Amino acid sequence: MKKKINTDKWSDRDWAGAAAWLSGEENGSGDKARLLISEDADIMEKWNDLKYQDKEKIDVDKAWAKLNHRIEEAERPVLTLPARRRSFFGTFARIAAMVIIVAGAGWLLFVLASADNLTVATAATEKNVEVLLSDGSRVFLNRNSRLTYPGDFRGETRRVSLKGEAYFDISRDAEHPFIIDAGKASIRVLGTSFNVITENNEQEVEVYVSSGKVMVTSEDGSRSLTLEPEEVGRVSPGKATQTRNTNVNYLAWHTGMLKYDGERLGVVFDDLKRAYDIDIKVADPAINDYRLTSPFEQQPHDTIVKLICTTFNLHYVSEGGTYILSR
Repeated sequence: MKKKINTDKWSDRDWAGAAAWLSGEENGSGDKARLLISEDADIMEKWNDLKYQDKEKIDVDKAWAKLNHRIEEAERPVLTLPARRRSFFGTFARIAAMVIIVAGAGWLLFVLASADNLTVATAATEKNVEVLLSDGSRVFLNRNSRLTYPGDFRGETRRVSLKGEAYFDISRDAEHPFIIDAGKASIRVLGTSFNVITENNEQEVEVYVSSGKVMVTSEDGSRSLTLEPEEVGRVSPGKATQTRNTNVNYLAWHTGMLKYDGERLGVVFDDLKRAYDIDIKVADPAINDYRLTSPFEQQPHDTIVKLICTTFNLHYVSEGGTYILSR
């Protein structure tokens, strides 16, 4: 039986050491990773096959397009990037440019291939997965979201692409605008904080601005919005709207903060669905009209549901990711 690697307890040092060893840079920092990888027959067989390929024959663009297609079609994301491992990817990007393929649960195969040093970060079940970019900008991915970005920004712009939802905190650089390709729109900034959502198979893009100024342009260039703090812009084929944000809990998925002052439970439930990716149903529609006044700070969703039920003398049952409330 072939031995498989269990990387669940690897430290950032282990990950960086593994990357250094696989790329030929022997730094003595990855003894455990080197030993484990060398004992995994599958990885070593594939690695040795790739190691001696003529790198000049590799079509980088074709390989990257193929990888993106596999990401779209795979049942699992190509790379799950937990927040605790983000420093590894920063180290790894400096060691070697490569395409990353998941070869099995809990382990990765690194393939030297990409001249553009592109990295894909995918958040599957976790939220607030932080990605630190080479310019110091930070991106926080929500669940089921994906960011594609270069290891180093080159040229006149800093460009990334997003599928799903993310909060961006962009380092200011007036000479190198930051551009996000998001579905059917592009977002251009110099330095600011904002949230981006792509919806309906990337046909619709929604942007909320926390600070600074953001320009959102439709894919065909026919429509453009300039958004300022507390404004929300929505762009879809043939349509663009700009409004003031009235939801104080818009960023609850990122901040972990929820605040209510006499708010209907129906609205509270909608916020919880968005922030925690859960479903809440009521046996009696009248429950939605109950009014709640309470702050919640970094509370698990099950705790919040229990507190609401205690406050209004309600009962609930939990079935998978769905809560059903009754009187």
